Amino acid sequence: MKLVGQLNRVVITGLGALTPLGNNINDFWNALVNGVSGAAEITKFDTTNFKTKFACEIKGFNPQDFFDRNDARKYDPFTQYALVSVAEALKNADVNFEKLNRNRIGVIWGSANGGTSTFQDAVSEYATGNGIPRFNPYFYPKMIVDIASGVISIKYGLRGVNFTSVSACASANTAIIEAFNFIQWGKADMIITGGSEASIYEVSIGGFNATKALSTNNENARTACKPFDPDRDGFVMGEGAGALILESYEHAVSRGANIIAEIVGGGMTADAYHLTSTHPTGAGTSSAMFLSLEEAGISASEIDYLNVHGTASSVGDISELHSIKTVFGLDTNLSISATKSMTGHLLGAAGAIEAIACIKAVENDLIPPTINTQKLEPEFEGRLDLTLGKAKSKTVHYAMNNTLGFGGHIASSIFTKFRNKIDR
Repeated sequence: MKLVGQLNRVVITGLGALTPLGNNINDFWNALVNGVSGAAEITKFDTTNFKTKFACEIKGFNPQDFFDRNDARKYDPFTQYALVSVAEALKNADVNFEKLNRNRIGVIWGSANGGTSTFQDAVSEYATGNGIPRFNPYFYPKMIVDIASGVISIKYGLRGVNFTSVSACASANTAIIEAFNFIQWGKADMIITGGSEASIYEVSIGGFNATKALSTNNENARTACKPFDPDRDGFVMGEGAGALILESYEHAVSRGANIIAEIVGGGMTADAYHLTSTHPTGAGTSSAMFLSLEEAGISASEIDYLNVHGTASSVGDISELHSIKTVFGLDTNLSISATKSMTGHLLGAAGAIEAIACIKAVENDLIPPTINTQKLEPEFEGRLDLTLGKAKSKTVHYAMNNTLGFGGHIASSIFTKFRNKIDR
């Protein structure tokens, strides 16, 4: 453990993904850099009476391939997604818990909604059952938003710090930053972090339709999500999970781990402005980016790649563009991509799969594209590189990940190539 005032370096040693573009890291990354859209007609329920009839669902996922019947009944899909992505991340990190101190290994997970389908099904059953309260005994533990982190710790016997961050669509990025903090402070050696969401159900689609936030371009589902394009008409719902294994540098080296990348900065702020809208000038977002840069000890000009929140919302997109202008200026060498154009918006899990996109960009020196977008808002047209349509090879020393959530929650994190010696 470090002495007071000394901070641990924090490295990433494992990644796992279950997404609309692929059910493992390799398939997800390959689809992402090839500009594949995950959008298609919703299969989870009858959309006849809904304004939006499409989303970015996970494909080919069968819980019985991963869980026995009893466990599948106990876990909401958002917990199932979490467990599957974590299992892949642990395998990729070559973790053997039998050789590690489980008292110093924790879980900090992110989710905005928790067991959406569990809650919906229970209330529907009660409403149609003549008011007789025949609730399933698993109802509450399946539904609560912190259950995924608890189940992960139970499965692997991890007795370190354990909680779930809930900051709307910034939840997973917040969880990653919190994990970074706890390891920096010497309060944990390793933390499983990331986020999961399973919100493609009637209550979510109907609720977001009511706020006019979702795209209704049902005839062109695959090209419907157009971040920063003046012709955008809303975001596309997604689902899935992303998992990261964070460790202190010393702990990773001591067990001979393969280090993929390093996390060096995190900024968390609030817009303090509106229930659902971001600040018009992007004040909170630019503040979070400045904080993450300050912690990383670098200037804005050193960021090579920015994965933006970029949902294709009318207000949020313009706000984020203004925050980019504030921090980076225009006509810069910064490469940007809005990967929600392909994955859809995974809500509380968005920050996890987008952090993975940043880490893979750092690892492979490859910028994933923004698809569907044809032009930018007039003020920014031709003055920002959104990597439109096609991935781009570029050396990526530093990548930044931005996430914004209802209630004004904002998180920004920075990843970099791992170096044995720090020269920053």
